Amino acid sequence: MAADIVVIFDFDKTIIDCDSDNWVLDELNATDLFNQLLPTMPWNPLMDRMMKELHSQGITVEDIVGVLKRTPIHPRIIQAIQSAHALGCDLKIVSDANMFFIETVLKHHGLRECFSEINTNPGFIDEEEGRIRIFPHHDFTKSPHGCHHPCAPNMCKGMVIEKIQATLSQLEQKKTIIYLGDGVGDFCPSLKLGDGDYVMPRKNFPVWDLICKNRKLIKAQVCEWSNGEELEQVLLHLISRISIDKNNTNGAQLHSVDCKLRTIPGKAPDQAFSKPLSVLH
Repeated sequence: MAADIVVIFDFDKTIIDCDSDNWVLDELNATDLFNQLLPTMPWNPLMDRMMKELHSQGITVEDIVGVLKRTPIHPRIIQAIQSAHALGCDLKIVSDANMFFIETVLKHHGLRECFSEINTNPGFIDEEEGRIRIFPHHDFTKSPHGCHHPCAPNMCKGMVIEKIQATLSQLEQKKTIIYLGDGVGDFCPSLKLGDGDYVMPRKNFPVWDLICKNRKLIKAQVCEWSNGEELEQVLLHLISRISIDKNNTNGAQLHSVDCKLRTIPGKAPDQAFSKPLSVLH
């Protein structure tokens, strides 16, 4: 069992293969209005405004739920989540999407119960107004969160990770964290991981580029992935290796063989990663 492993997922372009906000707006033909208003409003208040606009056009919560149920997600990612949960990993989400969108997608695929915790922007149905409301995770209009890394003003994922780490540190058994993400906002939490932890950046996405350029700042082992099939292979391989290494005095050596990111002189960033090992079936 893998009870000592905590797997933390981003949501947009990691669990699902798109940005959930953009997906909903595109499917409901609201992207043009969104783009017109974007220069005048921060993202979260604008998404709340768009939910109001859609409601005024007669688009119901059920219509939006129907769109969310069609959100593209790789079947192997569904399998990876189910397998990691079945093995005993503690699964969490840290995302700049919103709770309503995330939970709707997860429930549709039978995955909601796999996750012990979801950290994201509040999103819920306002029963009085009959529409979805969306608010920022951190109210940046009152005070900035103070992070100097490239985090969104409404959410520093690194601070969320620190809170999770503080909770885990109170437990008797040391936990190993595996963090998966794709975007700029996933760089800060990657910096918070320590020796023995793992970060899985999506190759050729912004967080991967940032890690390539700032490799010396990353203490965790780095294991790349490109698509749903690779995510499943790499994640389950890591869970297997970590579980074995818990009882192996050479664990640190095995980790470095499995997925250490090497900076190769003269190579471009996309050539800097070692090839991840395949899962042995």
